[in-house]
Amino acid sequence: MNDNLDQLVMAKAQKWLDGDYDEVTKKQVKYLIDNDKKELTESFYKDLEFGTGGLRGIMGVGTNRMNEYTVGMATQGLANYLKKCFAGEEISVAVAHDSRNNSRFFAERTADIFASNGFRVYLFDALRPTPELSFAIRQLKCKSGVVITASHNPKEYNGYKAYWSDGAQVTPPHDKNIIDEVGKITSVDQIVKGLNKENIVTLGEDFDKIYLERIKQLSLSPEAVAKYHDMKIVYSPMHGAGVRLVPASLHNFGFTNIVMVKEQCVIDGNFPTVASPNPEERATMSMAIELARKEGAELVLATDPDSDRIGIAVLDDRGEYVLLNGNQTLVLILSYMLTRWSELGKLDGKQFVVKTIVTSEMAKAVADAFGVKCYDCLTGFKYIAKIIRENEGKMQYIGGGEESFGFLAGDFVRDKDAVSACSMAAEAMAWAKEKGLTLYDWLKELYVKYGFYREGLVSVVRKGKEGAEEIQRMMVEYRENPPKSILGSPVVVIKDYLSLEQTDLRTGKKSPIVQDRSNVLQFFTEDGTKVSVRPSGTEPKIKFYFGVCAPLCCVDKFYEVQEQLDAKIEAIKKEMGLA
Repeated sequence: MNDNLDQLVMAKAQKWLDGDYDEVTKKQVKYLIDNDKKELTESFYKDLEFGTGGLRGIMGVGTNRMNEYTVGMATQGLANYLKKCFAGEEISVAVAHDSRNNSRFFAERTADIFASNGFRVYLFDALRPTPELSFAIRQLKCKSGVVITASHNPKEYNGYKAYWSDGAQVTPPHDKNIIDEVGKITSVDQIVKGLNKENIVTLGEDFDKIYLERIKQLSLSPEAVAKYHDMKIVYSPMHGAGVRLVPASLHNFGFTNIVMVKEQCVIDGNFPTVASPNPEERATMSMAIELARKEGAELVLATDPDSDRIGIAVLDDRGEYVLLNGNQTLVLILSYMLTRWSELGKLDGKQFVVKTIVTSEMAKAVADAFGVKCYDCLTGFKYIAKIIRENEGKMQYIGGGEESFGFLAGDFVRDKDAVSACSMAAEAMAWAKEKGLTLYDWLKELYVKYGFYREGLVSVVRKGKEGAEEIQRMMVEYRENPPKSILGSPVVVIKDYLSLEQTDLRTGKKSPIVQDRSNVLQFFTEDGTKVSVRPSGTEPKIKFYFGVCAPLCCVDKFYEVQEQLDAKIEAIKKEMGLA
């Protein structure tokens, strides 16, 4: 450590030793001072900040860790901000949590502080999916809400997602303003707690029924579901919050043959059956896929611990279960919804869909074919929610999502919703069956129709303070020395979302990007390749997204073209030093 940092860290640690903190916490801080300077630095060198997913970090002592004090200060800061924004109004908030270690404790602490500040607090009686928290804020006309979750992160993490009155995660300027208010709290003594317990209202199964009924209204093919109601579906909640509501929603739609992965229905924040509770990873899905193979299931569904991300595996024409990536999931569900909206005569040119800038361009190709506007936005579902909000009363949102396994159908929730996405995916399969197709067959037909879009992702992990600095240096280097070509194809357009400037390298013309500011770079080549570089807002990593495309003349050529596109992505990774 340099002297200045050493002094800063020691001063912050000493404050915890001298302040009104519990004795166990003080002992842990003292241990770090005496025995582990590196961990001490990591725990105190900065304060946890709101990123694209809110407050998220490793659980432990210190200002840069998730603990009852950082949660308490964040809550008091948010409470102070709400009092400023809604002065003279009655303020109500909703609080939910997932299955992670300490999640219930943090949720109860959050509810107590809100209640002590004079707010009405709607606290769920047990773990719930994150999208239900978003729904509750809107349904109960709350000013704000909080869900305690670290989504799909490893077990040592927890998080604190703050939501605004529209049910979306906080966006600028609110996120920065909340941080400012948190920064004004220099002592835990400023946290108001232990008052007005009567202000806390418990939400239980009666509220679940309202949420599930609203999801059911999304159904577009009840006849197909009735015909194929007994198709076998395997589902895993990954030890998390989807355990009750995902199967309840599937039953509500009319599906009767749902097989649960029993070992993963055990609520456990240590996630004992998986290395990481992330349905993006095939290893995480392996137990569900194995059960599906044994049971002869046609569809495998999984959700992450807070049930906002969906994992889908389907049978291919070789009898193997293929794990769909987030782009494929988005394209399938979106194509299904747009097709049915069109068949039912519900499209009138006033509908729209949304994808993020790093998500497959195929989603736009599908929307264009139906005459439906497709908006692009920054990564993070709060930006999708922002576009929905901006179009309220003018246009109708159908659905949208992002490559990171998030999808939202309908606008009554303002975050990705794996509960409704699971039901829509199952319904899409029933609809495809009625046409004599599997979902995988239909996906191949979509590639023939719209072009074979293929995507890849490399996440480079760089932990801690040094890692964060290295990631920043990488972004500076890409800005100062951008690639001139990718696999021999000239880079023709560069989009920089930090400067909000697009440069056409063929003409030298620069034009503004109408978007929120973010540290993202995109390179577009002459042959249609897209490479995006983005430091994660929630994890210690920098992400590289690759998008390539080629025509697919017929389904018989599917595997041949897929192999070519995958080889191209691997070659790009190698050229960029990422393979």
